Amino acid sequence: MTGTLIALISIVIGIVAANVTGYVYKKYSFGVIGNTLIGVFGSVFLIKSFGRLGFDPWSIMNDGDFDGVRLTINLLVSALGGGLGLVFTRWIYNKMNK
Repeated sequence: MTGTLIALISIVIGIVAANVTGYVYKKYSFGVIGNTLIGVFGSVFLIKSFGRLGFDPWSIMNDGDFDGVRLTINLLVSALGGGLGLVFTRWIYNKMNK
């Protein structure tokens, strides 16, 4: 796997997590397109934030070696970013509409 493929997989995981969170918790949903956009940006934001700790795609592929533990942590953080992005966006939406 290359670093680009790992980044794309983690973005897809964030999209799926945001859509599943919106499906399970209806009050946080922004529709399929809104959830998808929030999943992309929430995932990328959290991966970029925690990437400095060594969980970015290029650290996973360090010198051609594959680190499965780092990949697992990357995918979990990406899923968490998608779900938390949806909750955070709903919180901002409610604050602005009061």
